[in-house]
Amino acid sequence: MVVVLSNLGSGGLEPQRSQLTLGTKFRLINWGLVLLVCTISAAGIGLLYSAAGGHWKPWAQPQLVRAVPGFVLMLGIALIDIRHLMRSAYVIFFIVLCLLIAVELMGRIGMGAQRWIDLGFFQLQPSELMKPALTLALARYFHGITLDQIGRPLLLIPPLLLVFTPVAFVLMQPNLGTSMLLILGSGAIFFAAGVRVWKFLLVIGGGLSAIPVAWEFLHDYQKQRVYTFLDPETDPLGAGYNILQSKIALGSGGLFGKGFMAGSQSQLMFLPEKHTDFIFVVLAEEFGMVGALALLALYLMLLIYGWVIALSCRSQFARLVAVGMTAQFFLYVFVNVAMVMGLIPVVGIPLPLVSYGGSAMMTLMIGVGLLLSMSVHREIRIPKSGVTDL
Repeated sequence: MVVVLSNLGSGGLEPQRSQLTLGTKFRLINWGLVLLVCTISAAGIGLLYSAAGGHWKPWAQPQLVRAVPGFVLMLGIALIDIRHLMRSAYVIFFIVLCLLIAVELMGRIGMGAQRWIDLGFFQLQPSELMKPALTLALARYFHGITLDQIGRPLLLIPPLLLVFTPVAFVLMQPNLGTSMLLILGSGAIFFAAGVRVWKFLLVIGGGLSAIPVAWEFLHDYQKQRVYTFLDPETDPLGAGYNILQSKIALGSGGLFGKGFMAGSQSQLMFLPEKHTDFIFVVLAEEFGMVGALALLALYLMLLIYGWVIALSCRSQFARLVAVGMTAQFFLYVFVNVAMVMGLIPVVGIPLPLVSYGGSAMMTLMIGVGLLLSMSVHREIRIPKSGVTDL
């Protein structure tokens, strides 16, 4: 880990980095983090190859094809000056919000939900793009106010509107899991910006008290997921089938697993959604607890990178962007792993960079690109009054 994190210590090359050439930026990219992301992505492609019974199609090949432009996009974002990102934060947020509205008007319906826009060559899920867009918008807002101003309740209304406006549209799709990730990820930014703990407790208390009312607005399948979580044995061949098969596969993997492409639950088609939400179960069955812990260790290193980058940034904007994206990565991993282990209800959250899916991969690559950009430009100071001249 010391070797992989060594790139983070190169901050003394330029004292300010206000004017960086393209070559210098490319040299300052944290290549350890890039290698880590490539390693996790490669593991995902290998698992998708196994889940398809040793075939590149229908999942491994498309995932590889998507990973290449995603990698280019990640590096491209890494080279963008954080002051440009700050200037464009609200515009980016507004564009993605318009895409969310477009989903309601012309979105494609799949598996009972209306979440995608058909671009012909790609199925775009705007709710995924809202995660980095919302992070940028909140980071810009909190960068422009002081800690004393954050203590004023009225000044928290604009960022709360930034959060709950897209959440409302995501809930209409319906997509409860992504809505919760947007709220929780935003909460991390609020906390890092200096919002007092008692205000979080007040909001949490209000949310808990509203559960009986919110329950009445849940769709039948969402209520069924809660019932299944509480007792999957009540419908072992129906609603509880996924999670029961997931637990069987997790337990059968043992310490070292059954071997690559030798998992009975996944290879014999007992495990539904094995290429998306339950890909972690394929790993655990084939490589056991050792393989599962190895992947979790890679994720832990990614989170450490994000945390160290956040601590090294000189501007509040860069620091909050790094915190927000790191929190999103943590929530992806935590929710997916807890979900397949039966610790929380199934909410349809993919395993980052491993589960099959185009919009999720693009969003995660954008998130890593933002982390890399914050790292490259971490010495830049941006005054509260505005963005410095380029």
